[in-house]
Amino acid sequence: MRIISGKHKGKRIQAPKKLPVRPTTDMAKEALFNILNNFFNFSGLKILELFAGTGNIGYEFASRGSNAVVAVDADMGCVAFIKKTAAELDLDISAIKSDTFKYLERCNASYDIIFADPPYDLSQEDFEKIALQIFENNILDEEGMLIIEHSKHTKLDHLINFSFSKNYGGTVFSFFEFDFDEEEIEKEESEEDF
Repeated sequence: MRIISGKHKGKRIQAPKKLPVRPTTDMAKEALFNILNNFFNFSGLKILELFAGTGNIGYEFASRGSNAVVAVDADMGCVAFIKKTAAELDLDISAIKSDTFKYLERCNASYDIIFADPPYDLSQEDFEKIALQIFENNILDEEGMLIIEHSKHTKLDHLINFSFSKNYGGTVFSFFEFDFDEEEIEKEESEEDF
C-alpha cells in the first residue's frame, strides 16, 4: 500500500503477510480521497478508523494533516503494526485494540470523519448496526461524514442519514451525513426568490 498525498506522499508501507486484513486498494483509496477533498480541508480534522486493519486510511488522513486519528481493530497484530508504523512516520495516530461495536457503545468522543471497513462477509444487520450506533450515540459531528466500505452485495441506501454511494470495481463506499432540515432549506430558497 502507498500513501497518496501529504507529507508522506509516495511512501510505501509493507504490512506483514500474517495480518487478517483486506486493505482498501490504492485505486479505491485515491477515488475516496478525491471525493472527500470536495467536502473537507483535512488539516486538524478528528478521524475515527473502524476495523482499521493495517491502518491504511488513517495514515492517509494523518499524512494530509488530520490530527488525533484513532484507529480501532480487534486484532492485536494489526494494532501493534499501526502503532509501530505511526511512530516510524511520526503520525498522530492512536491505535486501540477493541471490538468495534463495544468501542462504539462506550465512545464519548465525536469525530469529523468516521471510516469503517468491516470484513465484507459481515452480516447485513451488523453493517447496518455500525451506522445506527454512530448516529444514535452522537459519535459523528453535525457537519461530519461517515463512510462505510462494503461489497456490492451489501445494501445500505435504505438507512436513515444515507447520502450517496460510489462503486469502484467490487468496492462500494456508502456515505452518511446528518439530514438537513428540509423545511429550513425550502424557507431559504423561498427567501432567495424575493
